Amino acid sequence: MNSRHAMRSLISGALLTIAAIPPAFAEGSFDLPAGVHFNLQKLQRVGDYLREQIANGKIPGAILLIRQHEKPVYHEFFGVRDVATKLPMTDDTIFRLFSVSKAITSVAAMMLIDQGRLKLDDPLAKYIPSFAGTKVGVEKKAANGEQVLELVPPSRPITIADLMTQTSGITYGFYGDGMVRQLYRAAKIYEGDFDNAEFAERIARLPLEVQPGTVWDYGHSTDILGRVIEVVSGKSLLQFEQDNLLGPLGMTNTGFFVSDPAKYKMIAQPMPDDSDFKVGLDTNPENVRKWESGGGGMVSTMADYARFSQMLLNGGSFNGRQYLSPKAFALMASDHIGPGSGVAHADFYFPGDGFGYGLGFGVRTGPGNAKPPPPGSLGELKWDGASGCYFVIDRKQDMFFVLMEQTPSQRQIIQPAVKKLIYEAMEN
Repeated sequence: MNSRHAMRSLISGALLTIAAIPPAFAEGSFDLPAGVHFNLQKLQRVGDYLREQIANGKIPGAILLIRQHEKPVYHEFFGVRDVATKLPMTDDTIFRLFSVSKAITSVAAMMLIDQGRLKLDDPLAKYIPSFAGTKVGVEKKAANGEQVLELVPPSRPITIADLMTQTSGITYGFYGDGMVRQLYRAAKIYEGDFDNAEFAERIARLPLEVQPGTVWDYGHSTDILGRVIEVVSGKSLLQFEQDNLLGPLGMTNTGFFVSDPAKYKMIAQPMPDDSDFKVGLDTNPENVRKWESGGGGMVSTMADYARFSQMLLNGGSFNGRQYLSPKAFALMASDHIGPGSGVAHADFYFPGDGFGYGLGFGVRTGPGNAKPPPPGSLGELKWDGASGCYFVIDRKQDMFFVLMEQTPSQRQIIQPAVKKLIYEAMEN
């Protein structure tokens, strides 16, 4: 895909070429490849909606890619990557992924499981011994009526499966008001220039929010999983991923920081008045640090993440190379916290209505309680991050879409609206 153009027309019945147009007009007339089941007129409403968000000053710009049957259905660029520079959105524009990083880290861990070097039921302390002494924080009322935090032993050890399903009891401290979360904030776990090994030690010194395996509670589980990958592989998280996943997939612009000043201009920025991602730490990818946060620190491009998404849509393979065995992919794409699992849902349950959770992303398990139910197919895989980046893998429709944007405040409005418009444009 040529990253410097934005308008599509059909060539030879299947291939799309792109004609350059001014960045203010990110979409033009285009045709659909043969075998793709979308209504062209309805599909154009997606572009209308995103242009409206830009015109209203909600976002500087966005990129949306829809692929079905390995053909680009819709691949358009809207607005600019930075209102200060007014440089256009392109496929090599660099986005902060935030929690969309979790899917990449989880696939990397699953590759080690596939190789027999790591097991889902392994105790975390086997790889990071400090977690053998972890306690669980339980809030109780003291005799004088004050709320106190009692530290009790875990009912069982944290496992690798707990890390991958967000049921480890390891939480985040930048949202919520529980006493354990307050301890996370007070511990200043993001201070200084630390690496994954030191970060794991900092987390191990803090109590768990809940007993392992009992509650889906979003937190630093995937960051700790990144450290496990380092211990097992003997490499840094990035080096392991580059050698085994990112490099072979051709994801050449995916990593944890932008260390080359020549690439700073490629970084997508949010609106100036919408730059607080509310995650409690420095999120500027130009500030290179030792910490490689597998749970939320990666940067990537549309060109790169499309390759990763196609690999997931293919069930773990891409361009003739198998990254995950069918069994490993099936484990990742299955709900592990549904009825009968013994896992409750925390108040902040980010998979959402109708979704369970697999090993690294949300899994659609039912229509949910909303009337009418939100669009999508059973078995759909999805996740999003604090920056607004969002991907959906719909294997039933042999389709995925990726939305790249940088907007902490508007993402929860824009993401469901875009998804709804995409599915409304589908022809059954």
